Amino acid sequence: MFTGIIEEIGEIRKIVRGRASSRLTVAGDKIFDDLKIGDSVSVSGVCLTAAEISGKTFTADVMHETLNRSLLGGLKIGNSVNLERAVMLGGRLGGHIVTGHIDGVGRITDIKSDDNAVLYTIDAGELARQIAEKGSIAIDGISLTVAAVKGDSFTVSVIPHTAENTTLSRKKVGSAVNIETDCIAKYVEKTLSVKNGGGITREFLAKYGF
Repeated sequence: MFTGIIEEIGEIRKIVRGRASSRLTVAGDKIFDDLKIGDSVSVSGVCLTAAEISGKTFTADVMHETLNRSLLGGLKIGNSVNLERAVMLGGRLGGHIVTGHIDGVGRITDIKSDDNAVLYTIDAGELARQIAEKGSIAIDGISLTVAAVKGDSFTVSVIPHTAENTTLSRKKVGSAVNIETDCIAKYVEKTLSVKNGGGITREFLAKYGF
């Protein structure tokens, strides 16, 4: 479990590609203060397990499902990634609950300044149904608040500190990003979905006096 508060920007040092999987070696600095084999690390929003640690690098295996759902399959040696260790019980939860389980990939369609902030508009496709204005969203593992939703797109407002200390400032219009919607939204959608056993409809609510 993560908070979406990025600790540092790391770098991809090695990639070993399998038939349908991958093995990544990632370099960093701060996260190695207490990182142990078996610990979880969010790599641009994707929860990975440190299988090997050597100096200030760790190696993790990435399975087929993760490669299909995220941008990890397209990483190259030298690429920058956002890094965050798993949250510790008793610590401050500065962002929101982030699982590290990517729901899909979005694409930046617009970037513009708004005084001291930067507005990023992202096309989320079908994931837009799980995104609400003023709700929480994780973009490449960064905890952000949704400023607006229009059709399949949503906008987030990014403060200077977040832009400077994450890879988001290096993104351009057309860049792809990992998206994790708020976990509560997934359960609400499943409950309301007609495809899943009928769901809760207007007729159901009216029948029982709501």
